[in-house]
Amino acid sequence: MIKTILIAAISADGKIAERADQSSLDWTSKEDTQFFVKRTKEAGVMIMGRKTFETIGKPLKDRLIVVMTRGEGGKAMEGVEYTNKAPKEILQDLESRGFEQAAICGGSSVYGQFLKEGLVDELFLTIEPVLFGSGVPLAVGFDRINLDLINSTKLNDQAVLLHYRVVP
Repeated sequence: MIKTILIAAISADGKIAERADQSSLDWTSKEDTQFFVKRTKEAGVMIMGRKTFETIGKPLKDRLIVVMTRGEGGKAMEGVEYTNKAPKEILQDLESRGFEQAAICGGSSVYGQFLKEGLVDELFLTIEPVLFGSGVPLAVGFDRINLDLINSTKLNDQAVLLHYRVVP
């Protein structure tokens, strides 16, 4: 099966945003952005929800973006595909097309769907030095999942990247 990695930047209180329409570029470090670009290019494909894609708004170089949507797809763009398939079907389709990895890139509902179905192999979580108090949680709608810490890396003087493996 295709290797699936969840990539997220989170506040120190576990939020991926203060509000649904907020771009992570508003509050994350340039080092996290550099990591995100490098790791998603390695994967070759990014899977995200419509709201997350709208915060980006355009195709990204050297990566296929698969946008999960319940309704109609958005504006046709090269390098962007819209789908209403279930997570497992999306991964099966990508694998049949030769992809070996997929990066799950948000938002909260999409992360939760992949976690609930046991489809996440590894997580990369950048913890940024900010507390939102309220906002969008990392993920919703799944049961407890245990993780093994593979490593931790200081991205700069303030941000830490945690790399976990999901315990089967």
